[in-house]
Amino acid sequence: MGSSFGERLKQVRLSRGLTQGELGGELYSASYISLLENARREPTTDIIRQLARQLQLAPSSIAEWAQTTSPEESEYLRLSLCARQSWDTRDYAGAATNAQSAADLARANKDLVTWWNMTFLAANSLLRHGDNKAASDDLQLLLEHPLTTESDALSLRAHQVMSAAMLAQGSLQDAIDHATQAVEIGSGDSDEEFGAYLMALQTLVGALTEAGRLDEAWTHTQVLAEAVTDETPAQMAGEIHWVIGNVAFIRQDIRTGLEHHAKAGRLLSPSEDLSRWAQFNKATAWVRLMAGVVEPATLQAIERSELAHSVVGATTAETLEVSLLRARWNYLNGDLPVALELLGNIEAQKAELPPHIAGDTALLLGSALQASDRLKEAFDAYRQAQERYVQAGALDRAAVAGEHMAGINADGS
Repeated sequence: MGSSFGERLKQVRLSRGLTQGELGGELYSASYISLLENARREPTTDIIRQLARQLQLAPSSIAEWAQTTSPEESEYLRLSLCARQSWDTRDYAGAATNAQSAADLARANKDLVTWWNMTFLAANSLLRHGDNKAASDDLQLLLEHPLTTESDALSLRAHQVMSAAMLAQGSLQDAIDHATQAVEIGSGDSDEEFGAYLMALQTLVGALTEAGRLDEAWTHTQVLAEAVTDETPAQMAGEIHWVIGNVAFIRQDIRTGLEHHAKAGRLLSPSEDLSRWAQFNKATAWVRLMAGVVEPATLQAIERSELAHSVVGATTAETLEVSLLRARWNYLNGDLPVALELLGNIEAQKAELPPHIAGDTALLLGSALQASDRLKEAFDAYRQAQERYVQAGALDRAAVAGEHMAGINADGS
């Protein structure tokens, strides 16, 4: 058999998000699946039937994996495993490179399933690495391919991640459109599809919130809330409470926001996913500060976010967003010189930020300058904030910036 069967089995198992124990089910142990993946056992007819059931594939397709493979197929299978390993170790640049190379070889070998999976992994890796434009380019290729258009499950996954890529670029309406399409496809029959559906709902809520469409966002949070049961994995339940809390804070329902973020804090584990834990602490600090909740728990969230992002290796945009938290904390606590210094550093790198976050930076800068009686500079900062919000489609926040500008003019300055 060689290593081909085991390599392909591991690749498909990982693409389905299954552990070795889950793949074996009640009939085969995780250690037996490990022996298969490491070419230390030959697949029998019975194990092929079990694998087919768990992977939702035809037994004949799995049996073909045991056939002799070409050097080209062996190479892209090797690259696929390298890409998965890089992803698991948070080497997202390496994961993207290996996945793209595997995808190219698979397509040349007419293995479109592996091409799809590796292109999808490359897009996710690019997104985690902060290369949002390249990620959206890969996802657009997938969305236009017949494999995707003919499969609700693949279409759901591609639209969900494309929505996240658009949100990361500050293209709020595009993010809303893709997330809506994903949600409209539905939750599907598998755990993987249901997980992608919930992620699409969360992204939709986030994009609607950023666009100021809070009533629509809150309606979707109720769907998310109903999805949480005693059977929901802790990490998934924590992320749902995180999203609901975000919207509650922005709606000025502080009690509900604190309640849901407290639940999220208990459920999300840094050992499970340190990157998401860092993002949660950044998000909870952000909405607390926007709601004017300046207390030790808010500072603790900022410090946790700073520490976790330093460990996982933050992108430039993430580093700037965490710095913006510090600036807002200092502004709200009356330390204007430190806030202005931080904001000046962020403004110097504003091209690294999506336009709505760059707008938040300029708006806060305007407030700090106005509080320092530097009214002309404040007016210019508010104007830049307005322009950036309009670019992103965050028209409610553009209106807020306009009100600040009018306020300075009304003062006769």
